[in-house]
Amino acid sequence: MGSTQKHISNQHHIQRWVTLAIVAMLQHQAQGSQLLCVDQPGSVLHPCGVSWTLSPDHQEHRPAGPACKIEVPERLTVSHGALVRNGLTDRCICLPVREAVDAEILLVHSEEYLEAVKQTPHMTLEDLKEFTLQYGDVYFHPNIYHCAKLAVGSALQLVDSVLMGKVKNGMALVRPPGHHSMRSAANGFCVFNNVAIAAQYAKQKYGVKRILIVDWDIHHGQGVQYCFEDDPSVLYFSWHRYEHQKFWPNLKDSDYDIVGKGEGAGFNINVPWNKVGMENSDYLSVFCHVLLPIAYEFCPDLVLVCAGFDSAIGDPEGEMCATPDIFAHLTYLLMNLAEGKLCAVLEGGYNLTSLAQSVCQTVQTLLGDPLPPLTNLTGPCRSTLESLQCVRAAHRQHWSCLRHAVDLPTFEISTKRIKLSGEENKDEAAVGEEQKSPEEKIWPEPPKRICPPVCSAVVLPDGVVCPDACERLGSSEDLGPHLLTLKNDFLKDADDGAVTDLSRVFSLIVKMKNNEIRNGLALVGDATMTMTCVVQHVAAEVDSRVFLVCVGNGNIPSHIIEDGKTLVVQIKDEDTEEQDSKYYVPVCFKKGCTDTSGFAQAMFSLLLPLGYQYNPSLVLLVRMPGSGVCDIMWQQLTGLLQSFAHGHTLVLLQEDDKACVGPTASILLGNPAPPLGQLPASLKEDAEAVERLRSRLQADWNLLLTTAPENGGTDEG
Repeated sequence: MGSTQKHISNQHHIQRWVTLAIVAMLQHQAQGSQLLCVDQPGSVLHPCGVSWTLSPDHQEHRPAGPACKIEVPERLTVSHGALVRNGLTDRCICLPVREAVDAEILLVHSEEYLEAVKQTPHMTLEDLKEFTLQYGDVYFHPNIYHCAKLAVGSALQLVDSVLMGKVKNGMALVRPPGHHSMRSAANGFCVFNNVAIAAQYAKQKYGVKRILIVDWDIHHGQGVQYCFEDDPSVLYFSWHRYEHQKFWPNLKDSDYDIVGKGEGAGFNINVPWNKVGMENSDYLSVFCHVLLPIAYEFCPDLVLVCAGFDSAIGDPEGEMCATPDIFAHLTYLLMNLAEGKLCAVLEGGYNLTSLAQSVCQTVQTLLGDPLPPLTNLTGPCRSTLESLQCVRAAHRQHWSCLRHAVDLPTFEISTKRIKLSGEENKDEAAVGEEQKSPEEKIWPEPPKRICPPVCSAVVLPDGVVCPDACERLGSSEDLGPHLLTLKNDFLKDADDGAVTDLSRVFSLIVKMKNNEIRNGLALVGDATMTMTCVVQHVAAEVDSRVFLVCVGNGNIPSHIIEDGKTLVVQIKDEDTEEQDSKYYVPVCFKKGCTDTSGFAQAMFSLLLPLGYQYNPSLVLLVRMPGSGVCDIMWQQLTGLLQSFAHGHTLVLLQEDDKACVGPTASILLGNPAPPLGQLPASLKEDAEAVERLRSRLQADWNLLLTTAPENGGTDEG
């Protein structure tokens, strides 16, 4: 739902209710096809600018009616102001704004409805009030038809730019919003369905085969659902405040068991929030255990986001407790799909503070800035687990990634039983005491997201070409004072060459800690030895936490996990005796890392939840010799691990794995990973092994949970 754009004509300021289109652009290098996502001296930058149109009409137009008092022009002006203050408008590409034409609107809406809306500019205020009565929670203004066409047109301009390769991704801030609007009806502030039209437009004009629409607005986008409910080319995901049909739009069609119709069965995913107060852990759990596994199996060619920020803390509509920085992570987790082709279009968001912060967090992620760490992730509440369990059960027959889940069958949700017994629909915290309104909630300002001057540095043997835009840590550095100490502490029997290489790796780690470098890659003679030394070195520091992800067979020394300062996940084919520790997670596949679907399942149901809850200060990713993992899966893994530790990731490759240096560096520089293709079912044994492991670990790691306790009772979460 919207943004403002400042457009000054030669004669006067044009009055209009308009949009702000913001696009993070990844320019092609002069030579080669690599796209860079770096914002640093000596690299290809995001050339960014913003086009916005502001008019007296936009400032004056305030829809009539009590329900519309929150849908105000300030939603756009504060968002734009925050972008300017944070220097983000200077880094964005300017997109021109245009009106959508009739043929584009008719991709979704009926001709009768379009003709009716066309008459609104000529109606009196009394006629407009009468016209409005036939629809739900929408109020027409003489200028709304013009504004609605601009909102659609801005979304289409963004889609054009992304699909023509002019930009990589972007965001359109628009008013009026769109996701409630239906074929022949306005609804919920929405006149034309901006995102649904954009999806149909992409299919018709560009032949896009598969589109993922992610709707994280707090209200169910029933207009989008109805548009695509029988269409298997569009996967629609929505989470929304529902409270067992007691929250607007009060539709049975918003519940978890509405999965689509006919050929579209399974392509409509509804995740109902049946209580308020959901937190970052709840949002991440749904992404890890529902959306991402299904989205990767679907393999979209384009991702559209109904970016409603009324699901953020402080919003009077949502009444949720998720902080604005969660949207940085949700955006990033979608950016390795569809080769990074992502278009976000604003929907809701009515707390002006959290709205502006959430918009900035989203745009910064599109620009490639390091993600802020999420702290205090304690796991999903009971109500979320009940919804998760029901959604996974409802979609199990449609998606192979859920087929071997050990979730219990669906059941009558406990919070529903409580309400039916007569208890009021209130947070437990509010019972017997005065509860603060959402607007009075206080949350910390999102942390500054600082881009190190160097995005990626490499430690390479002589003769190995340094990838473009990476900084090489070479032999010219003065390493002498450190060599003797390193040799005595770690490498008593090693030659001077190995000690020198390790010293460079340690130097890279120090630069990451000092935020001089975001991430790095080292091609080493002995990956296992280097891995062990790095863990010992980093673990010696106070408050350090290493998330070690080891791909392939190899020995993990037991002493590195004894103090809890290192969490190890190893993906391999050797079914060795497990170390009895919550800090060692062996994922054993029958065919090792070659089972791409099983590997993907492990990434979403184990790696991501563990990484988020552990909150490391460094990610150490090791590719063991002969791991068998395909390059695309390796790139996907490398990309997703940038979610943690401000992006401070060190990748270790064995010296004879030179061919992997370029693809790995590309991801570390911020480029999206290539798509995996539509994933087949994983091996039954592998899927069941991952599920058993998840079940065993979830007592210690609550973000692994997908089922509610069987004993019922109230939600304590």
